[in-house]
Amino acid sequence: MKKKITKLILTACIVVISATTSFSQISDLNNGSECGCPPVGSRTTVDLATLAVALDANQVEIQANTTLTCDKIYTFDKKVYVANGVTLTIQPGTVLKGAYVATATHAAAIIVERGGKIIADGKPNGKIIMTGMADPLDGTYSVTNVGDWGGLVICGFASNNLLTAYNYGAGKKGSPWNGVGYIEGADNTVKTLWGAGDTINGVPTVINDNDNSGILRYVSVRHAGALLSGNTAGNELNGISLYSVGRGTKIDYCEVVSAADDAFELFGGNVDLKHCSVLYSDDDYFDYDLGWTGRMQFCFGIAGDSLTGVHSTDNGFEADADDNGSCTTFDRSHPLVYNTTLISNGHMVPAADNTGAAAIMAKELTEGEFVNNVFVNFRSGLHLATSRSTTGNGKAGDAYDNWTDHGSVYINPNYPTGSGYGATQNAKLQSLKVKNNTFVRCNQGTSNNPNGYSYWITKGTMTTSASPNYLYKDATAASAADTTQFFNDGNIHSASVPGIDYAWSWNTGHTDLTNKYHAVPSTSLTSTMTPPNDGFFDIVAFRGAFDPTKASWLSTENGFMVPVADKINSDNPTDLNNDGITNIDDFSIFIGKFGQLDQ
Repeated sequence: MKKKITKLILTACIVVISATTSFSQISDLNNGSECGCPPVGSRTTVDLATLAVALDANQVEIQANTTLTCDKIYTFDKKVYVANGVTLTIQPGTVLKGAYVATATHAAAIIVERGGKIIADGKPNGKIIMTGMADPLDGTYSVTNVGDWGGLVICGFASNNLLTAYNYGAGKKGSPWNGVGYIEGADNTVKTLWGAGDTINGVPTVINDNDNSGILRYVSVRHAGALLSGNTAGNELNGISLYSVGRGTKIDYCEVVSAADDAFELFGGNVDLKHCSVLYSDDDYFDYDLGWTGRMQFCFGIAGDSLTGVHSTDNGFEADADDNGSCTTFDRSHPLVYNTTLISNGHMVPAADNTGAAAIMAKELTEGEFVNNVFVNFRSGLHLATSRSTTGNGKAGDAYDNWTDHGSVYINPNYPTGSGYGATQNAKLQSLKVKNNTFVRCNQGTSNNPNGYSYWITKGTMTTSASPNYLYKDATAASAADTTQFFNDGNIHSASVPGIDYAWSWNTGHTDLTNKYHAVPSTSLTSTMTPPNDGFFDIVAFRGAFDPTKASWLSTENGFMVPVADKINSDNPTDLNNDGITNIDDFSIFIGKFGQLDQ
């Protein structure tokens, strides 16, 4: 009987869909219908606060294991915490809606505390959608709507390099708790702490790089990024914020749509991202900081059209070791990033706290490896910070020094020993690798900037001036030796690549593109390098997020993005109630959906 159920369920729940790159707002009113979810319009609305315990007028906490089901729409107008030791399970096809709150410090958000878990394990045709209250999910809600609610925040016990107090953002808890901080913008309470080294209810917290905060799979976070802690740009929540999240957490096939700040931001930790997508966010696509050492593969992003007043956007990757530039050589961010495709809008003019539009914005002390990626239509391809190159007793240690193989005499090929600013902030030879990437039209030297200063490699400082004439005023072009290294490292810069089309136009309502993107090259962009064979990476020898010889893992059949059939339901397609096993409970769901009896 089990084989018969498997065949029937696969037929019912998996629909082969064609690949496309329209990335449009399409109706989600039948999200999850193939797997038993009722139409969105017929679902009962439930206030999520009724399933939680009130902490005050603006905060509630889920204090017992709770399951959210797709026959309901869950709304919330407060911060909803998932307590330490508690699991919030969200079934495939479920919709959650956060309300806009006028008082910034009270913005609605879902925050998973350290030791809490979120099991949001959706299905290809049953995405878990977190969006704003005003989104009707019928395809008519403009992608220009950003900051409707806060966003999704997950806190864990994995490593970070949080050592000093910050003037903004993720601030340290205080002496003597190195490695423990409060999440960006939120109230400074024990429920917004991340990292390890303090105590919870008298029990010491311990660093755990295998920390498991749950599963995010087939999750779509839309219209998030509301301001917190005042009305100053830069205090927004992100679409998905990951604080010291460990590698035991699984994040796959997730998207962030129309976030007012960064789409994905990683503060320390070592969680991995795979098949993650960014659409139309106002700030960086992927932002990492404070010691993140995870891995990424097959990630994708496109920007909205700020030049016609939609979004501003910023960098593809904003890469930091530590926002204060105070961490030692030993504990800097150092992720491995393979096979991403990021397409920008050619944005030139800084807006709010956005000061550049580089494919890779390598800020203070940046380390990491960027290999086999494709970057399209950015203001600059690779920008390398140099402000710390001659500080700390001449011990060069900024992004440029970590990248160059021909630069400062102070480059140290080994990790230095000792303590103190000068002894610990040396550059580490080639600890920032940018190899075998393809940059397409990432040297816009004239558009909106008559003074130039835009090349596929830039270094120095970018200003915050709103005038396009000064966007790259303090940046300098790559030297001849820099350019030689760039190309010797297998990078390519080209005005175009056959099959990749970054020109587009919106319809009147900004819900669809009348002129579509195309993100997949006509033929494979081959590479001589492959990812590490470590069990996480797929071993492929092409550049970018997509293999043009196979079906794309993206589509827009139902809502924004849905993976196609060759990549779906690889774990357990017969587990309809998402409890980890296939049993009679799953069969009961199947019977209820199709009215069939066991013959």
